[in-house]
Amino acid sequence: MQCFSFIKTMMTLFNFLIFLCGVALLAVGIWVSVDGSSFLKIFGPLSSSAMQFVNVGYFLIAAGAVLFALGFLGCYGAQTENKCALMMFFLILLIIFIAEVAAAVVALVYTTMAEHFLTLLVVPTIKEDYGSQKDFTQVWNTTMEGLKCCGFNNYTDFEGSPYFMKNHTFPPYCCLDDGNGTATEPCTKEKADDNIVQGCFSQLLYDIRTNAVTVGAVAAGIGGLELAAMIVSMYLYCNLK
Repeated sequence: MQCFSFIKTMMTLFNFLIFLCGVALLAVGIWVSVDGSSFLKIFGPLSSSAMQFVNVGYFLIAAGAVLFALGFLGCYGAQTENKCALMMFFLILLIIFIAEVAAAVVALVYTTMAEHFLTLLVVPTIKEDYGSQKDFTQVWNTTMEGLKCCGFNNYTDFEGSPYFMKNHTFPPYCCLDDGNGTATEPCTKEKADDNIVQGCFSQLLYDIRTNAVTVGAVAAGIGGLELAAMIVSMYLYCNLK
């Protein structure tokens, strides 16, 4: 009985923390969606990551909503000994765990296919919005500056974009000066051809592979927490009258 009470208390505390994390992510996601420029001014120099290939605001809102729901169900189910809430908590976490495993397998085994799929999604958006959408342009500028890359694949991603149509040049990050820094002169097609700055997707993959141990440890830690939470929720479920 004491063991059951201890596990119930720990389950409640753990899920309360998840609930708070969900609230925080929702708040940040709404902030990014409403006023993305101020967010980038504060965190721009630190935000060279895969999150910059997607709409960060919507991503954070979705993640926050999932954590919010999980935290509430887990906390409520453990505290009130509600079997329905515990089962819903278990099922949602199981679906997330399976989706993460599937995504990891696809990313590891079908990297080329994933790159082709992302190219179909990202490149048309660059051609349509880079140079016209302020927040989108700033996110990509921060990404290219941080990762020392150009576009998703290369400089040709910007051909036909509002930026290119207005300036008839490519972003300066697509050309390097003699010191291997960002070019200060206009980045023309000839200079971009000569410099060959690699795309951000390739650079991101390189960074992930370089830090594979850290990435793997974080992924294993998250997976372990999810498994532990599922086991504990099932233990409580099975021992409730």
